[in-house]
This record gives sequence, structure tokens and C-alpha cells, in this order.
Amino acid sequence: MSGPTSRREFLKSAAASAALARASAGAARPANEPLPVKKGVLLDMLPVHLSYPDRFKLARDAGFQVVQAPTTPVPHAAEAIKSAAVGAGIIIDSVVNTDHWKYPLSSADPTVVDKSLAGMRTSLHNAHFWGAEAVLLVPGVVNAQTSYREAWTRSQRHIRKLIPMAERLRVVIALEEVWNKFLLSPLEFARYVDEFQSPWVRAWFDVGNVVLYGYPQDWIHTLGKRIAKVHLKDFKLTGNCYAWVNLGDGDVMWPAVRNAFLATGYANSVICELNPGNEAYLRDLSRRIDRLLIRA
Repeated sequence: MSGPTSRREFLKSAAASAALARASAGAARPANEPLPVKKGVLLDMLPVHLSYPDRFKLARDAGFQVVQAPTTPVPHAAEAIKSAAVGAGIIIDSVVNTDHWKYPLSSADPTVVDKSLAGMRTSLHNAHFWGAEAVLLVPGVVNAQTSYREAWTRSQRHIRKLIPMAERLRVVIALEEVWNKFLLSPLEFARYVDEFQSPWVRAWFDVGNVVLYGYPQDWIHTLGKRIAKVHLKDFKLTGNCYAWVNLGDGDVMWPAVRNAFLATGYANSVICELNPGNEAYLRDLSRRIDRLLIRA
């Protein structure tokens, strides 16, 4: 190549190629592209009168691929749950810690905190035993006794004690935003997670929990790759009255939520957190997830 003309042509060609590459990388994904997620349900949503094997088989037959199980400190119960999941071909995707409300990590009482940490250690062990990827943890609670700043600093201090165990067991501590007067914006939630500087502490995002004071799609775009797992709920606000409702019957803007998940590349599980019900209810719920989120 020689001369100014050849050089100009080369630069024009290179610029055009770069622009084409950027356009291809940022091109909108097909509108009919399925959201690449696994449908899940809480173990507690399955009929309690059924045995564990029958509950997991029902989840499978209703169209769910994963189940979220509650923490159990009882070894034989943990073994029974694992056996039932394996028998049904269902993945125990995650564990919900059951002690974070009664014993919040934001408490000033060391006895309360010790009980909370013990509950999380049991949850992490359960998750490892079941092959689950994450444990859901409500990080703290703001109340008349605990200020916002105290909830922030105390909970972070105690969660850091759990990170070495989470890393050793290869289980993510997934922090959820709930109605606890804490982490009330997606910017705060993102900052809170980032301050741990650990891949073993991420976000558990609940679509329905933020509708009262925000937009789920905004939270999804802001949290992005921080999101480890997702809960699905819907929420209806009418005047001064509000209620949890079935998926698609509330104020969640499901097309915007779906587009946000596609845009951020979310490809893990979406787990229903709704009332328990029978087979017909569960099958309908599975179809709703397909219609609203996966194949919309």
C-alpha cells in the first residue's frame, strides 16, 4: 500500500468494518427469541399432603425444571429431599434461608446475629449437599431499633464472615430486596453488592417486590450481571389498596421485564413465589410464565 489515496481508502474500509462489527454486536435480538431461562417453583408451593417424591414429580409434570427448597437442619429431611429431586429429574436450584427475618444480620444483639449466621451456614451446607447454586438471604432490616446506616454496615460486616465458606462450597450468597425498608433503589442495591467485591455475593431479584416503589425493568437494567437468581410475582395497586395476584393479573409490565432480561443476558432460573396450589393451578402457572416471559 502506498500514497495518500491508498491510505485513505484503507482507513475508510477499516472504519466501515468496525462500524459494521459494532452494529452487529449491538443489533436488537429477535422479538420472538425465547428467554433462555429455567422455570422454577418453591417446594412450599407444592401440595404439602404429598410425599417429597410425589411433590417433585408434580413439579416436573407441570412443566417446571427447578425447585427452590427451604433450609432444613434435619439431615434425614435433607437426604429425602435430595433423593426425591433426583428421582424426578428435577434440579434443586437454590435454597431459601429461613432465619433471616427472625434473626436479622442487622441486629445489634450478638445472640441474634449468631443465630442468623448459624442459619446461613446450615443453608450453605444444604445448598452444597443438594447441588444448588445459591442461597437467598435477606441481608438486613431497618426498623425503630436499627437505622439505615446501621443495617448497611452491620449486615455487610457479618455477610463478609460467610464469604470464605461460600467460596469453599461454591455457593453464591444471593441478597434479596424485600419490604424491609432497606435497599430501596436499584442504584443502592448495586452499590451494596459491589462493596463486597466478591463473585460469591450477588443479587436475588424479585420482580414483584419493587412494583410499589419502582419498575422491575429499571432494576434489571441497573443490576445487570449482578443478578444471580430471580423470583416471579405480580402485584396490583388500585388506589390505596394493593394485593399480590397471579402472574399477568397485576401491574408488572411483562414485555418490558422480558426485554430487560434479554438485554442484560440473564439466562438462569425464574422461580415463582406465589400461593400453593393443585396440579391444575401449577400447570396454568407454568403456561403463564411461557406466555408472559419465555415465549412472549
